[in-house]
This record gives sequence, structure tokens and C-alpha cells, in this order.
Amino acid sequence: MDSIVIQGGQELSGEVPIAGAKNACLALMPATLLTDQPLTLTNAPRLSDIRTMTSLLTSLGAEVSSLQNGRVLALSSHDLTSHRADYDIVRKMRASILVLGPLLARHGEAVVSLPGGCAIGARPVDLHLRALEALGATLELRDGYVHATANGGLKGGRIAFPFVSVGATENALMAATLAKGTTIIENAAREPEIVDLANCLSKMGAKIAGAGTTKIEVQGVDQLHGATHEVVLDRIELGTYMIAPAIAGGSVECLGGRIDLIDAFCERLDAAGLSVEQTKRGIKVSRKNGRLNAVDVKTAPFPGFPTDLQAQMMAMLTTADGVSNLEERIFENRFMHAPELQRMGAEIAVSGGTATVTGVARLKGAPVMATDLRASVSLILAGLAAEGETVVNRVYHLDRGYERVEEKLSGLGARIERMAET
Repeated sequence: MDSIVIQGGQELSGEVPIAGAKNACLALMPATLLTDQPLTLTNAPRLSDIRTMTSLLTSLGAEVSSLQNGRVLALSSHDLTSHRADYDIVRKMRASILVLGPLLARHGEAVVSLPGGCAIGARPVDLHLRALEALGATLELRDGYVHATANGGLKGGRIAFPFVSVGATENALMAATLAKGTTIIENAAREPEIVDLANCLSKMGAKIAGAGTTKIEVQGVDQLHGATHEVVLDRIELGTYMIAPAIAGGSVECLGGRIDLIDAFCERLDAAGLSVEQTKRGIKVSRKNGRLNAVDVKTAPFPGFPTDLQAQMMAMLTTADGVSNLEERIFENRFMHAPELQRMGAEIAVSGGTATVTGVARLKGAPVMATDLRASVSLILAGLAAEGETVVNRVYHLDRGYERVEEKLSGLGARIERMAET
């Protein structure tokens, strides 16, 4: 397996381009299953998760072409050959469950394996299934697969989620576009990726109101048509590169960045003593003189602090002045990066869903192991500020969500390189 080697202590400066959103693109790609006409996605990120979704869609008979060096995806589902999403592909990625709603809506049947993904706690698919049942689907769990049918097609209904789920909202939203009648989705996720999906579906002829609020209304249509859509900027990659100068020192401009995408995160950076400025080209983050201030963080669904930036924030706070408390309220078991940061000299105490971080003067380089996608990049960020050499092992997680991270950071002045397995 590849590893990332960082020589710490280099201040960062310059600009870094931010890619299209992984989580948005992974929801947009299955939308091709809703129509027999072409769907074109621009500003697509070049990631292993995107390749996994491509494999899944092509296994169903869809055509997916990668154009312009991977920045454009041309998709077509005019002649599907299968309604079965097999375990061998689905197990690799949580987002694979998003083919269930579109297959069921357009074709009236689907057989989809229960999904896999990062080991950051239980993420059951029961909300996805309940939503489809509310639209008239008949579901059966058998041999690790969801067997779904909708004889006569899906029918509009009321879906009331007991708690916010981005994936379940996406599946319900796509399925409802072709359901007969009106669907009301209550306690819907409000994330920018939901709005992006709704915008794309609207371009395809869907009738959607309320995306970005807790109540979405969908008027079902008989069919959708093709469209071209630009994938929204990746707010998690944006936040990650905003933390880089915060932890290493210096000043970095994140091209295309928008504060409105991560306002709660920006507020915490400001409280920690960083300069966060919206520019004409993006967001500029600068480290002021002296140590950062300790701050408390509570993860929450959008517009709250993103759980996908919690690990990176913890890395930053390991050298802040004072004691910080990070409360993880989305996923359990999402502090697996804490023991690895401790290997670098961080003082972290974990109790249930709260991690208490007492800032130290400086981290020290060490060999560490990535446990999941966001944990892997948090260790790289920590390595930027550590004395000596940090080696981050098992970085295959990294390639699921970050595009050429070592090239982007080295372009800012970091001493970082990828070491291929020999």
C-alpha cells in the first residue's frame, strides 16, 4: 500500500484549486438511471469513489464515459441490462445504495446489496427503505440484498424522517420524481449536495420545491429527459485546505471557495483566531501571529459544523492554546484518528461521543496509520506542523475523497511526497 511522507515545519503560501464535490457527484451519477437520455456532469472530481460508482452503473448496463481528463462524465442509461447491484461492487462504497430509488422509480424493480464504506460506525439503510415503502414499494431483505418491487409504479406519499439523513433524502428525492402524484419529504437534509441534486433533477424535468429546507415537495412526472449539470464545489475539500495554513502557518487562497457552503466551520476558525476572507476568487485563510485559541465544536447536519471536517479540526486543535471539546453527534466511532494523533504527541481524551483536546506546543513526527477517509487527511495535516518526519500509512482511504493531495500541498510549499508500495 502507498504511504504519504511529510517533513513538517514548512509554512504554506499560494493558491489551491478546489475540486467538485465527491458527495454531490456520487448522488448525481445514479440520476442517469431515471432517464433514457444522456446526462452530462461537468466539474467532476477524479477519485476512486467515482470510479467505483462508474463500475456499478456500467454493471447495470449504463454507459459512462470520462472526458476532458476526467473532469466531465457523460452518462447514458438508454438500455439497462440488469436491475441487480452486486455485493462485490456495493461493498466498497456506502453511496452505492443510491441506485435503489432510481432503479425502482423507472423500472419498478431493483435488487441491491447492502452497502459498505468507511468503518465510522453504524449507518443503517432503514431510512432509505422506509422512504421507498412510503411511496408504495414492497421490500424484502434476503441474503444480504434488498429486493424491491413497485408493481404499477411508485405513488406519491408523505415521508417523515425521524432524523436527518442526507443519503435517504437523496434516494427519496430521486424516487419521487417519477412517482405518480405529490410527495412530501419532511425533516429533509438541507446540505448543499441536496440542493445540487435537486437543481440537476429540475434541469432533467423534475418538479421540485423546497430543496435546501426541511420540507421538500415533489410533483411526479411521467418521464425525465437529459441535461448538463456542473457539480457543486466540494465544501469538505475546501475546509480541509483552509485548515492547512491554520495548522502549518502561512496564507492560502482556496479557489472557488464560498463561505456560505461552510459558514459554521468558518465561524469556528474565526473563533480560533484565524483570518477568513471571502475574495473574488475564493476564500483566503491566514494564520495570525501566535498560537491558535482552543474552541469547542459540535458536529451537526447542515447548516451546522460538518462531521466530515471534525477529524481535520481535531488535528488543528492539538496545538491550540487551551482545552477544546469536540462532540461528535452524527456518527459513533469517529474518533479513530485520536490514538494516531496521540502517537504524534497530542493530548486527547475520548469519552463516548466527546473528545477533549489539550493543546501542546508542538507535535512530533511519527509513523501513523489511516483508519478512514477523513482520518487519513487529518494525519497529513498534523504532519505539516510536526517536528521531523511523519509517515501516513494505508492512504488508499485518501484517494476515495481527495484528488492529488500531495501535489496540491507541495504546490503550497509543503514537503510531502507519496511513496509507492515496492
